Amino acid sequence: MINRIPIVALAVVGLLISRYMAAFQLGHIDSVWDPFFGDGTAKIITSEVSEAWPVADAGLGAAVYALEIVTGVIGDKRRWRTMPRVVLFFGILIVPLGVVSIFFIIIQPIVIGTWCTLCLVASLAMLLQIPYSFDEILATLQFLKDRRRQGKSIWHVLWHGDTMEAGSMDEANEFGGSFTAVLRQILRTGVRFTWTMAASIAIAITLMFSRVTFGTAGAAADSDHVIGLLVVTFSIMALSEVGRPLRFANVPLGAWLIAAPILLTGYSSLAATASVICGVLLILLALPRGPIESRYGAWDRFILIVDAKK
Repeated sequence: MINRIPIVALAVVGLLISRYMAAFQLGHIDSVWDPFFGDGTAKIITSEVSEAWPVADAGLGAAVYALEIVTGVIGDKRRWRTMPRVVLFFGILIVPLGVVSIFFIIIQPIVIGTWCTLCLVASLAMLLQIPYSFDEILATLQFLKDRRRQGKSIWHVLWHGDTMEAGSMDEANEFGGSFTAVLRQILRTGVRFTWTMAASIAIAITLMFSRVTFGTAGAAADSDHVIGLLVVTFSIMALSEVGRPLRFANVPLGAWLIAAPILLTGYSSLAATASVICGVLLILLALPRGPIESRYGAWDRFILIVDAKK
């Protein structure tokens, strides 16, 4: 339960922002606020991309966030085996739809030609939910795989749950410590804020605004924008212990940055040098695994646990 608190809190942020933008799309308010990009938010949510949906896309986003809140508060910490269907639905709301929201952020400056502050904040809220959801989703999938191996009906287990052979009751009180201890547990359950991924995210944000920071243009600027957002996405996902292998996705992205000044136009001398340096740094930062404090069964071999605590 405790690992879902950040997800629910972030979903509330996303719900409030999406509801506000939907009110503008539906004509309930006359203007929409954007502190950094002027009328960028208004242009984005009234663009052809946004209006291609049969309903207000911000309203659809608000509905998704509302469902996340509802499915996030249902069940206790054992629901990975007592309510597998809820966990999997919860995961579908967060992971695939989080990736979709990142796609829409990618196309904003490339297709529409501007940014949307509120869209960025809402997408960040969606993205930050992903690392906190991985461990429960993995536990559910491993449980269903084990039940199938034991000859149980996956469909029955999915809807009715099941027990574990030789299992014992977990009576630990997740909220029994001091406020500081509980808050630390909420933020760090299955998630570690490693300096390598933090540095990768900082580099990625610099790349996203390379038009300003390094004077790129055209294809070079678009490339930096896309690569920057992808690095942010994979680095945030890799903050999760379960998702730590995703840090290696930054290796080919870094390699592209090294090669891009040769293949694309729009780089100044400074921008080309910066692209190569950023690429090398992203590759090097992807190599350290970072601390792993929990065990995840058969998934451990993918996390490459060697020196974690036993």
